[in-house]
Amino acid sequence: MTAPLDVPGSAEAQPESVLVGAGKAIQGRSLTGIAWMRLRRDKVALGGGIVVVLLILVAVFSSPIVSLFGHPPLEFHQDAIDPNTLLPKGTFGGMGSEYLLGVEPVNGRDIFSRIVSGAWISLLIGFLATIVSVVIGTVAGVVAGYFGGWVDQVIGRIMDVFLAFPLLVFAIALVGVMPNEGFGLEGDGLRIAMLIFIIGFFSWPSIGRLVRGQTLSLREREFVDAARSLGASHTYILFREVLPNLMAPILVYATLLIPTNILFEAALSFLGVGINPPTPTWGGMLSEAVRFYTLPHFVLFPGLAIFITVLAFNLFGDGLRDAFDPRAH
Repeated sequence: MTAPLDVPGSAEAQPESVLVGAGKAIQGRSLTGIAWMRLRRDKVALGGGIVVVLLILVAVFSSPIVSLFGHPPLEFHQDAIDPNTLLPKGTFGGMGSEYLLGVEPVNGRDIFSRIVSGAWISLLIGFLATIVSVVIGTVAGVVAGYFGGWVDQVIGRIMDVFLAFPLLVFAIALVGVMPNEGFGLEGDGLRIAMLIFIIGFFSWPSIGRLVRGQTLSLREREFVDAARSLGASHTYILFREVLPNLMAPILVYATLLIPTNILFEAALSFLGVGINPPTPTWGGMLSEAVRFYTLPHFVLFPGLAIFITVLAFNLFGDGLRDAFDPRAH
C-alpha cells in the first residue's frame, strides 16, 4: 500500500472554518412579506398602485389643489365664453395657463376644478360602498361556510335573491323619489349616504360566495381540527383561525370591487339620479357634455378621469391577486 500523497499547502478544513458565517439566524418570511416581494417585481401593478395613491391624495387635497391651479368649481366665467356662440373662447375649449383643461360652454366653469372636486365624491362612494359590501359579505360567507347545514342553505338562498335583484332599476327608482331631507341628513350628504347604502348593501353576495367557498376549504384544515380538539369555541375559531387566513382574498376582491362601484356611481350620475347638480361629479359632467358633442374636450377629460381610475385599481388588484396566489394563473 502506498503512502498518502502529501501535497504542500494542503490541509484538512477545520470545523471552525466550516462553521464561519453559520451563526447567523435564518429569518422566516411571512405571507405578507412574500406577497410584497412578488408585488415589487410586478411593475405594472406597482404603477397602478402609485396612480391609486395619487388619486387618493388628489381627492383628499382637492380644495388646496383647486385654489392653486384652478378656480372655484361652481364659479361662472362669462368672460371666457363667446356671447354669440356660447362656446369657450380660444382653441381646444379655452385651454391655457388660466384654465388648464378649458371651460364648460354656456356657463364657463373650470373643467379642471370640477374634475378634481368630483374625485373625492367618486372615491368616497367607491371606498365606503366597498367597505359595506365586504363587511356584510364576509360575515355572511364565513357563517355559511363554517356552520353549513340549514344555515348555509338559508344564507345561500338570500344570496341568490340579491344576485337576481335588478339593482340598477331599483337604484334609479329609489334615488329618483328620495326627498331632500331624511335621517338627519340633507342635500348632497343624504344623496351620498343613499348611494353608499344602495351600492354596498346590494353588492355583497359576490364577495359572500367567495368567502363561503374559502371557508369551506379552511374548516377542514388541520389547524382548525387542532383548535377544536383543544376545546376552542366557535367564536375563537372563526376570528382567530379562519378569518386571518381569509384576509388575502378579501383584500384582493375589495381592490377589484372599488372600480366597479365607482363606475356604478358614475352611471347613476350620468342618468341624472346621482348627486344633484351643480355639485361636480364625473358622471354628471359626462351627462352635461352629451349636449355639446362638438366639443370633444368637454367629454374627454371626465371620461379620461374615470378610465384612469378604473384601470389603475384593476391593475393594482390583479397584481395583488398574483402576489397572494401565484397559482391562480
